[in-house]
Amino acid sequence: MANPLADDLDHVLDQVGPLWEELRGARLFITGGTGFFGCWLLESLLWADAQRRLGVELVVLTRSPEAFARKVPHLAGHRAVRLHEGDVRSFADPEGTFSHVIHAATEASATLNAEAPRVMFDTIVEGTRRTLELARRSGASRFLLTSSGAVYGRQPAELTHVGEDYLGAPDPTDPRSAYGEGKRVAEHLVAHEYHAHGLDAMIARCFAFVGPYLPLDIHFAVGNFVRDALAGGPVRVAGDGTPYRSYQYAGDLMVWLWSILLRGVPARPYNVGSEESITIGDVARRIAESEGVAWVVEGKVTPGAPVTRYVPSTARARDELGLLGSIDFDDAIARTVRWHRNLADRPSPSFAT
Repeated sequence: MANPLADDLDHVLDQVGPLWEELRGARLFITGGTGFFGCWLLESLLWADAQRRLGVELVVLTRSPEAFARKVPHLAGHRAVRLHEGDVRSFADPEGTFSHVIHAATEASATLNAEAPRVMFDTIVEGTRRTLELARRSGASRFLLTSSGAVYGRQPAELTHVGEDYLGAPDPTDPRSAYGEGKRVAEHLVAHEYHAHGLDAMIARCFAFVGPYLPLDIHFAVGNFVRDALAGGPVRVAGDGTPYRSYQYAGDLMVWLWSILLRGVPARPYNVGSEESITIGDVARRIAESEGVAWVVEGKVTPGAPVTRYVPSTARARDELGLLGSIDFDDAIARTVRWHRNLADRPSPSFAT
């Protein structure tokens, strides 16, 4: 069967372009390979491998190879992929050396952050430390950390787009800051590894995204809205709908991550996301209208409350790396809905050319 993501994967293939040659014969170690980012990293690299005959090998860290194989058998069972069982904080070294390491583990779990903030913090920090140790020992030439816009703390209401030179931070006395503080420490460890040991370590500060593989049943508002729309509505907004967000499509996300890994400046963070600012209420409305279902905002607006935002400036990635967003919000939603609607009826796709 043809891969249902073929158009998106061709987009990534074309946009990354000649940089794929940097991965010819490469052996990569990837943490977080079973999540939203990870599945897309595997999909896009294996697609490029099939089209360009790169001869790559991938070792993917997972706590449960069996669960990953059930979720995406075409990825877990691919000839170029080997699953390595372990916890990101304490995994045993896999055999052999690696040319590239991508540390994409630690999903932004609101539940874990709220209920076990120390576990969240330790997983981010110790997982980064452990993965950097592997990269150093294996002689990796390039390393990528997927960090987060959470490192900036609360975005000021008057700052419509937050750039990498903004020196705000999470409140260190608030246990809910565990995720953002953990990512700040992770970035510090990555920068130290570059300055002290010469590892070309890149930092991608990721914001909000939408696309196939995005979970529909956790704290991601856009995923919840897609779930509601697929169920026939109404699309429900639990809050007042006024916060501003932006969403980059997964296909564009992959172009950016591969480009940052392969030609970014070490220890120089790049914001990754869309600059198209939209309120949560409008996100719900546009998703509902695209599917012809009702939508409802359940919260009440508080008069005089400051505007909350989580929207990046991507000028650095645009000006220094030439990275642009190609897929707008409405198209991103349409692609995501289509993929989820057809998911249950599909056999495993093929990477054959």
